[in-house]
Amino acid sequence: MTDTMVQAPPFLFVERCNDSGELLGIVQLDQEYFGALVNVPLLHQVVTAQLAAKRSGTHSTKTRAEVAGGGAKPYRQKGTGRARQGTTRAPQFTGGGIAFGPKPRDYSQNTPRKMIRQALRSALSDRAIEGRVVLVDHWSFEVPKTKQALASLNSLGVDGNVLLVVSSEDVLAERSFGNLAQVNIVEAAQLTAYDVVVSDWVVFTDDTMPGNLTDAPEGAVAFSSARPAESEIGEDDELTALGDDEGDEVTALGDDEGDVVVELEVAEPAVEVAEPAVEVAEPAAEAEVTPEEEETPAAKPKPRTRARKAPVAEAAPADEEEEDK
Repeated sequence: MTDTMVQAPPFLFVERCNDSGELLGIVQLDQEYFGALVNVPLLHQVVTAQLAAKRSGTHSTKTRAEVAGGGAKPYRQKGTGRARQGTTRAPQFTGGGIAFGPKPRDYSQNTPRKMIRQALRSALSDRAIEGRVVLVDHWSFEVPKTKQALASLNSLGVDGNVLLVVSSEDVLAERSFGNLAQVNIVEAAQLTAYDVVVSDWVVFTDDTMPGNLTDAPEGAVAFSSARPAESEIGEDDELTALGDDEGDEVTALGDDEGDVVVELEVAEPAVEVAEPAVEVAEPAAEAEVTPEEEETPAAKPKPRTRARKAPVAEAAPADEEEEDK
């Protein structure tokens, strides 16, 4: 139930089986109980109230007035350097009273009856939408037998937490399923929304199914089937599958002796791979050389020379210039 409001389909069909898992027919569920609007906030409020009503509320603690002892002053009022105290049963002392501790109270909430009924319809509708409702005609227990009860659950295809709605007359069924930890047994008159919400599967009988059951029209299909599929192949059963090409055929028989298996002959695909049409360009023709060009040698490149700087004449000293004068 991820959405806040979920509307059930107009018609819901469920398979009617016996306790051995054999299909007896398909019936239509009553829209009054299994076609209601799934109201998640309403379910939360009602379930919270039901859980609160289960609390005994007998918790209790003693205050400083209720704890025995502590009548004498522990030490003098002044001169000790400590905080003044009048009793050793104050909340700050070990063995003292509890401040603001729990007291016995009633946790039950006043929930309107219409809300309780609508919450039950919402829970049943949610399980019907998910295909988690199983209908059994009756329980055929001659004596209480837990092994037979477990075999019935396996044949019906239910697992996880199972809610078994029984009548007051199903004493043998109640004792047979009573030893299974994953089965919660509730009488039809005591069914609540909390019982449905915490269960993965809800199993009814013809006597405990709420509302009126009507036969489904021809061609109707159940919303979901919990019964395991029959996948076993007998000795004379044959499975034939045709391939996509002509003449391809697969035939598989059972696993008993004398079985024949014809392997699939798949024709090889006739795929023609086209050769790439790539044109290779011819090399360009070499240029013709004249005899004159052959006789004249190619000019050699001149070597690169580095320019030298001219020497700078040194200036004559000043004394020599004066002597010359």
